Amino acid sequence: MTRTSKRLIASYVLDWIIILATAAIGAGFWKITPNHRPFTLTDPSISFPYVEKEKVSTTTLFLVSLVAPAIITFAIAIVFVPGPSVAPGTPRALIWKRKLWEWNTAWMGLGLSLALAFFVTQGMKNLFGKPRPDLLSRCQPDYENQAKYRLGGFPTVLNGVFLVSATICQQKDKGILNDGFSSFPSDSFAGLLYLSLFLASKFQVTVPYLLPFSYNPNNTSYSAFTTKALSKNSSPSSASPMNPPPFTPLRRQSAAPPLYLLPLPLIPLCTAIYICSTRFSDFRHHGFDILFGALMGIVFAVFAFRLYHLPITRGGGWSWGPRSMERAFGAGVGLGGYVMRDTAALQTKRGDEEVGEEWSKRSDRQETSGDSYGNGTAEASSPMHVLAR
Repeated sequence: MTRTSKRLIASYVLDWIIILATAAIGAGFWKITPNHRPFTLTDPSISFPYVEKEKVSTTTLFLVSLVAPAIITFAIAIVFVPGPSVAPGTPRALIWKRKLWEWNTAWMGLGLSLALAFFVTQGMKNLFGKPRPDLLSRCQPDYENQAKYRLGGFPTVLNGVFLVSATICQQKDKGILNDGFSSFPSDSFAGLLYLSLFLASKFQVTVPYLLPFSYNPNNTSYSAFTTKALSKNSSPSSASPMNPPPFTPLRRQSAAPPLYLLPLPLIPLCTAIYICSTRFSDFRHHGFDILFGALMGIVFAVFAFRLYHLPITRGGGWSWGPRSMERAFGAGVGLGGYVMRDTAALQTKRGDEEVGEEWSKRSDRQETSGDSYGNGTAEASSPMHVLAR
């Protein structure tokens, strides 16, 4: 293993340490006593009964939100990657490198989404200390001496409305009482939302879309059919994924996926919705708490997914490649990202021996067959193309 490859590996080990440290800090927040917001004993929104046996237990929630997505993403990375795009005769070592990299990015995205959601959610719960809908049932207030615990209110109102402090509670179990002040926000279930995005990407479950192309008032892409006349007037060599042939009708540039694939991303999403509903029906959270938590889950899941994976509609199901060796720990100003786009640098500095050997073999074949770099074949055989494969 070269010094540069060790440097790159060390940078991703550091990323994992940061993810785990973020989750550990969130766990520390979970142990801290939250702020106890004053409340009123006549508030019907916190007067629901305390349900001891939840529909979805904490253990089940852990298995569904973390363990299941981890197992599913691992299985997909090992079984379905790199897919049918691999050319016959590709070395198994290259195939397994791609499998392991896709596994790593799948888990890094999942871990980051869960760690951020856990960190922010637990921190906000402690800061806000909002009473749960079942607070009064947990609290077991000292009604006979409530005047001692008054903090404010409106005594001039009919029958009086007074706020009291949490010291009025006679609950002996501090864990049950403190948890009663952790209503906002609800758990976000970012792991399940991330899994939905992951499955949609790997199995190309997306709404049909058009690839971008330059404006042309005479563009024949709006034609109903592809004709030989249109084909003769076009240049197939200029076509690319970002610039489809002008004679390809728009309606033939994409299509809807098979409907049997739709349940793949929908099942994790529906599971998250069901769990949210149980938090409401078990009187653990108010409606706004659940909506805000869901919004946070969407933000963290999308952020973590896009940090490690290409866009669903244009990425072909792939994750982003690794950082360049020289930029493993930072790029700096003016370098334009964490990947060196120079082909020669990719060959010599990344230490990818397989790419260099493949490039040499293809160059030898071109020389013996009489191909030149100017006939349009060099682009398809370049080292960057080999890397992409």
